[in-house]
Amino acid sequence: MSRGVKNVLGVHLYLENPAGEILLGRRHPDSPFAGGLWHFLAGHCEQESAVACLVREAEEEAGLLIRPEDVEFAHAVHLIHRPGGQPRLQLVFRARRWQGEPQVREPDKCLAWRWWPREELPEPIVPYARAAIDGIGVGRLYSEMGW
Repeated sequence: MSRGVKNVLGVHLYLENPAGEILLGRRHPDSPFAGGLWHFLAGHCEQESAVACLVREAEEEAGLLIRPEDVEFAHAVHLIHRPGGQPRLQLVFRARRWQGEPQVREPDKCLAWRWWPREELPEPIVPYARAAIDGIGVGRLYSEMGW
């Protein structure tokens, strides 16, 4: 394994409505990552904390207002997508409360937001999103993929 390869930090929103359904977005087919797949609301940390990134991305991507004090860590997935690829640490946070209904605010990235029952998740779905949802469902905080 080569030294000095930096990990990319991704932040993801796990949101359950009162019916226990999970919010996922359909990625634009021209997206450089996972085009056409269903995925969490997500983004990459810039010069900010992970929770600040989550709050920012939720408003930018879906018009959801989330207070930092309503966010808690739910799961992490450490992965590489292909041998020799850049490692990524995907942090998944749950928001217990939020304001607003999901709306498509970046149509070049996301075509639709939809609530899904845990037992009926859509296909195709980003594999590490499914791993995180499965982990959250059984109370596991950490998964690895691709190593």
